[in-house]
Amino acid sequence: MGRLDGITVTATDQLSVVFAALADPTRRAILDRLAEGPATVSEIAEPFAMTLPAVSKHLKVLERAGLISRGRQAQWRPCRLEAEPLRPAAGWMSHYQVFWGQRRKLTP
Repeated sequence: MGRLDGITVTATDQLSVVFAALADPTRRAILDRLAEGPATVSEIAEPFAMTLPAVSKHLKVLERAGLISRGRQAQWRPCRLEAEPLRPAAGWMSHYQVFWGQRRKLTP
């Protein structure tokens, strides 16, 4: 078992780890930025009104979920999007796509 953002998860439940990482709007915005290409922590932090250590905490959550990787180029550690862990999440959600756009009928 491990802890992720205050939530206890089992190591075998990767789908829950991915959804927990995606639950935060800042982390989703970071993934949107990395979808454009690799970036340093400073570049990622630019649009956010938070400290570099706070951004680093978000990056650690994304890294533990397998959604980003950090490389090494001299003294720089660029972050990269790793989209493969999103595939099972998208697959799980696609099961419910048939219900999107449908209005729920209320039964008396």
